[in-house]
Amino acid sequence: MANEFPQTLTIAGTDSGGGAGVMADLKTMQERNVFGTAVVVAVTAQNTLGVQDFMALPQKLVDEQFASLAADLKIRACKTGMLADAEHVHGVVENLKRYDFGPVTVDPVMIAKGGAALLADDAVATVRDELVPLANVLTPNLPEAERLTGTKIADESAMEAAAVALQDLGARNVMIKGGHEIASQEARDFVLLADGRSFWLTAPRADTVRTHGTGDTLSSCITAELAKGQDVETAIRIGKRYVTAAIVNPIAVGNGHGPLNHWAFGQGGAE
Repeated sequence: MANEFPQTLTIAGTDSGGGAGVMADLKTMQERNVFGTAVVVAVTAQNTLGVQDFMALPQKLVDEQFASLAADLKIRACKTGMLADAEHVHGVVENLKRYDFGPVTVDPVMIAKGGAALLADDAVATVRDELVPLANVLTPNLPEAERLTGTKIADESAMEAAAVALQDLGARNVMIKGGHEIASQEARDFVLLADGRSFWLTAPRADTVRTHGTGDTLSSCITAELAKGQDVETAIRIGKRYVTAAIVNPIAVGNGHGPLNHWAFGQGGAE
């Protein structure tokens, strides 16, 4: 029904510390006025100091979560996050082909802020060959873009070339997050759209360690905007503004890489 409330889906792992993964996704979706649902692929023991342990759920249970949602809800857009290993990446791909959950935003999560591996090495090829071609929007950070393309990204021209390479792998729209990897006075992200247009998004750098869950939050915001009917460029631009507000208006939680302030955008921190 056209008048049904916008519904979204995150397919990812949990974060017991509340700052990333499914927890960050649902907080973001709630703030962006959509109804968020979840398929949990893995469970982590995690806080702001790092990931202490994680376990992937049985694939049968993951499949049943997909089936449950498809049988009842009207998901308009979905996103993927931490998918653990090649078996689960493949299983998620098969479910995304089986059910229509709208445009797919792929956040190819590989490494946590504290350095813990969240994707098995042998799963990178599965993400590249099976999941990336399903992406309406692909949002890798620089290390993830390097793993997916097999190239070193040392400057902004290399970011642009990597975006083209990721489109060649099948992603329709690509947003490579510059973060803190390339020397600049600003945090700069490069966006290459399906129609060939491209642009840079910039934001002031913030001197803070409270950036846990940045990628999850960005991809969730984009997903929420797509579910509400925004075009891809608008969704990406809102996502950038939302994440920037969440970083530059920090909250004090934990003793390590603290979480973002998911309320900031709606509380007047949009600029």
